[in-house]
Amino acid sequence: MLIEGKMVELKREYVDDIKKTAAAFANCDGGTVYIGIDDDGSVCGVPDADATMLRVTNALRDAIRPDMMMFVDCRYTDMDGKAVITVSVQRGTARPYYLRDKGIRPEGVYVRQGASTVPASDAAILNMIRETSGDSYEAARSVNQQLTFEYCSTFFKKRGLVLGSQQMRTLHMIGEDGMFTNLAFLLSEQCTHTVKLAVFEGSKKSVFKDRTELSGSLLEQLESAFIYIDRYNRTRAEFQGLDRLDSRDYPVVAVREALLNAIVHRDYSFSGSTLISIFDDRVEFVSIGGLVKGMSLDDIMLGVSALRNQNLANIFYRLKLIEAYGTGILKINESYSDSAIKPSIEATSNAFKIILPNLNYTKENGNKAEEVRRPLTSSSKKEERFETVVSLCKKNGYVIRKDIEQTLHISQATAILLLREMVADGLLTKKGTAKTLRYYLADF
Repeated sequence: MLIEGKMVELKREYVDDIKKTAAAFANCDGGTVYIGIDDDGSVCGVPDADATMLRVTNALRDAIRPDMMMFVDCRYTDMDGKAVITVSVQRGTARPYYLRDKGIRPEGVYVRQGASTVPASDAAILNMIRETSGDSYEAARSVNQQLTFEYCSTFFKKRGLVLGSQQMRTLHMIGEDGMFTNLAFLLSEQCTHTVKLAVFEGSKKSVFKDRTELSGSLLEQLESAFIYIDRYNRTRAEFQGLDRLDSRDYPVVAVREALLNAIVHRDYSFSGSTLISIFDDRVEFVSIGGLVKGMSLDDIMLGVSALRNQNLANIFYRLKLIEAYGTGILKINESYSDSAIKPSIEATSNAFKIILPNLNYTKENGNKAEEVRRPLTSSSKKEERFETVVSLCKKNGYVIRKDIEQTLHISQATAILLLREMVADGLLTKKGTAKTLRYYLADF
């Protein structure tokens, strides 16, 4: 006699709840629904086996997404001389399976809990998505499948591109299962990731002058953020004889590339906002997600690029927002090539910051501004740090960047600048690349 359990469901006759149970089996470890057997295990049979099988298969095919029919075997079985329909469901490979009219949310996604079929929790739904979609956030199925793309379509059209269902598949906005991916979610009006911008008085985060938060399609956030920053990117006028020379606080190229970097390369598997802070002497771009695994800040400074969001970057490339991978940081540095003060980059395990100094602030405030943004310009402190590095080299035979960070208690970016300056001054020589990069005393 059959008994209901985690992988067995008994039904006296066909009922609508069979759809929930079949989806739950596909979301868990599989199972079988027996139609024509009462809850106590007694066989009562079904009056019309063919009609019942047709009804079951049509219901599962029409009501459940993604299509799970390749994991379903519906057949007639004779038990005690009576017709019983067995609906065997295997564990699916495109979980979570959900009721089409409910969507990917607890009221639409079901799992087995003992002998019961119950709604899945939000955490369980996300775990199923991660398990079946791999590690890439942008390739995973979007939890929200009710997406609209008005702004995105208009943006594409302005650049002579079409955004139809076929193009969405090519761009990986629609996955092989016919469902929207997180990449589509990021470009839709329903995107919940935001960019927060703030303008502060002076050089500290103490007094707000203005602030805003941008939401919606990343393309809309990109355009709105650029316009907002440009509003505070003043023009300074100088006169040389009869000629007027205008200069912006920040090179437009640098602002553009830093903004694109913050949006294209951030880690969207986290829910925090991208932060852009505008001070009197600088603007900071902070995005969630540190360096891609295996990359170092030295690699980034050399123009080496490892994409966290390959498909998103490809779309931005097609839209001609980025020219080539890995050139953004180089363009930022080139835009400051004629300035004594340079941009800086800081990176932690979970964040990436680009700091663009205000060129006009430097001109207007002279050495004071230089000291604020370039602590290494203090000759006494510089010599002290140089001596520490030299001592480490003599003691160990060589140094690596992390030795400098830990010994001097400075950031990764400051350590890189310090080592570069010592190499330029002829005090150190470097050998190796990336992880094997070491610095030796020049006379060794």
